[in-house]
Amino acid sequence: MNGYRCFSCAATQDADFAGCLCPSCGGNLDITYDYEAVAEHIEQLGADRARSLFSYAPFLPVKTPRSRFPLRIGATPLYAARRLGQLLGLRNLYLKDDTVNPSASSKDRASVIAVHRAMDIGADIVSVASTGNAGSSLACVAAAVGMRAIVFVPETAPVAKLTQALSFGATVLAVRGNYDDAFDLCRTASDEFGWFNRSTGYNPFTREGKKICAFEIWESLDGRVPDRIVVPTGDGNLLSGMWKGWCDLQGVGLINRMPKIDCVQSESSAAISNTVNRIRDSGASKTDWTTVAVDVVNASTIADSIAVDRPRDGLAAVRAIVESGGDTITVSDEQILAAIPEMARLSGIFPEPAAAAPWAAVKQMRRDDRIETDELVVCLVSGSGLKDIGSAQKAAGEALLIDPAIEAVRNALASSL
Repeated sequence: MNGYRCFSCAATQDADFAGCLCPSCGGNLDITYDYEAVAEHIEQLGADRARSLFSYAPFLPVKTPRSRFPLRIGATPLYAARRLGQLLGLRNLYLKDDTVNPSASSKDRASVIAVHRAMDIGADIVSVASTGNAGSSLACVAAAVGMRAIVFVPETAPVAKLTQALSFGATVLAVRGNYDDAFDLCRTASDEFGWFNRSTGYNPFTREGKKICAFEIWESLDGRVPDRIVVPTGDGNLLSGMWKGWCDLQGVGLINRMPKIDCVQSESSAAISNTVNRIRDSGASKTDWTTVAVDVVNASTIADSIAVDRPRDGLAAVRAIVESGGDTITVSDEQILAAIPEMARLSGIFPEPAAAAPWAAVKQMRRDDRIETDELVVCLVSGSGLKDIGSAQKAAGEALLIDPAIEAVRNALASSL
């Protein structure tokens, strides 16, 4: 780790900088590396699978733990989704299944790096603002190492996610308001009480955890680079982390081309997509990032994990989409709900609404002739459907209630065909 660079004004800070935001302009910070030095220390990536994320230690800005981390985080499977792909005539569709992480979402990679950073600097309480998944993730990882977690969520957060966080022993504060209200309160409280704030976007170490997903995809594909990766996007940190991972791989010479990073958002929570489209519509050959203001919307979507008014890592995500040549796709709640049982029935993976959004987006792009038949496409399945059963039930329906008689079975089978 070299230090930090601001996404907006490009001001730099040394590695011992103790803040989270740029002191010059208040923008989000990117952690930087000396790629030549990293390249000298790279072992065969993934050779020691037992260490999970720390197989990639040369790319990480935290101390490598002396002992194995208590939980297996990352190293999630990349499945060839042949039956799902056949539906659209896609020959190389893959699903990155992050539902098998310990808290059942993609957030665990970010949480483990944030918690290790907290341990490195001697913090004993970690906090986070979350729509649900980041909160349950931090609670899970903190429990594994014996740290206290304080979780701020909007009062509308799904019960399953709150129950997860509470079961892991976190103090959960349901804020009367939306995610942005919870985010602002978490930041104020963390400053007031001296907690280590893991909140997405605000804390640059979360991006460093999320980028590891790119390393895993690259490794699973035996060094091949996908043509595009479709990422469900709310505050933008998952997407910016994905791009950062591929930039790291290119920086040390392990790849010679880059994937497109596609942004999928709910059409009613599309601040990042709107901003990218505005930049592209301007026709400017070069973007002055110091002048870019990310849109703010009034988000309302069934996909709570990507329901964000003001994306806290929005500028980094916008830059990632623009620099990678990725597409922006917005989908309706109806498209998202329809994608849940379709994915489950044709791939065997049960996604929550936000995690189904990439498949809905791929269908939309295919209809619009934006994806070619032979493209290698990876959809990131970011969270389990068990986190929001109510939404899945709206699309999947209910069980057939029958009498305890064989004739009732025959009638039910006949009616369900």
